[in-house]
Amino acid sequence: MKKVTAFIGSQQKKATYRAVQEFERNLKSYEEIDFEYIFFKDYKLEYCKGCKLCFEKGEENCPLKDDRNLLLNKIYESDGVIFATPNYAFQMAAIMKNFFDRTAFLLHRPRFFGKTYTVIVTEGIFGGASIMKYLNSLGKNLGFRVTKGCCVKTLEPTTELQQQKITQEVKKASSRFYKELTSSTTPTPSLFGLMSFRMARTSIKELLDDSNMDYCYFKESGWFESDYYYNISLGFVKKLAGGFFDFLANQMIKHR
Repeated sequence: MKKVTAFIGSQQKKATYRAVQEFERNLKSYEEIDFEYIFFKDYKLEYCKGCKLCFEKGEENCPLKDDRNLLLNKIYESDGVIFATPNYAFQMAAIMKNFFDRTAFLLHRPRFFGKTYTVIVTEGIFGGASIMKYLNSLGKNLGFRVTKGCCVKTLEPTTELQQQKITQEVKKASSRFYKELTSSTTPTPSLFGLMSFRMARTSIKELLDDSNMDYCYFKESGWFESDYYYNISLGFVKKLAGGFFDFLANQMIKHR
């Protein structure tokens, strides 16, 4: 049975929660799913102090002792995750943003390959599309298999037509998510994804050493020698592109 966890940034069980419930019902119409709700408000997450110990020495050296690892374990134990948030001042809810701030070291050392990810944004008027774009970018950089989510208008009181639109959008998003969740195909990286990996690993290899956790993680993962984060056949064109990105990164380092 697949395990899916929904991480919710809303303080109350209203529009965002109801959208996730509808998403869950759609998923379970395909097959039985182990579905869990996580409300960030129920967990203790302190604010990042900017000491960068997680980047340089490893996340276990973070001076803050809270529920960060407990929440990360929820992701590790899941086959798919949903991040759902209301639109607050044209951005995700602060308690959700704080989670991504506290786990920013994972953007240097991504590890959620093979896990499916999507986003639900609820809003009154506008601005949610940019939140979705940002959250999707985070998902890709963390290693997730990102599927297109949905941004739904939940201005109260909700009309019958508005509810129909919400239902349609959530249904389409859940269908895309389920298809990726049950796919056995390993995704081929985009050119941008390949460039990001090659330039990051070249910079880490040339500028850092084994006193730095990023360097050690890349070395232990075999990423200094691999074509990409995971074993995948790139094809002739992307093989050439990868070599060019390595060269470009080296040139940028020499002239920095």
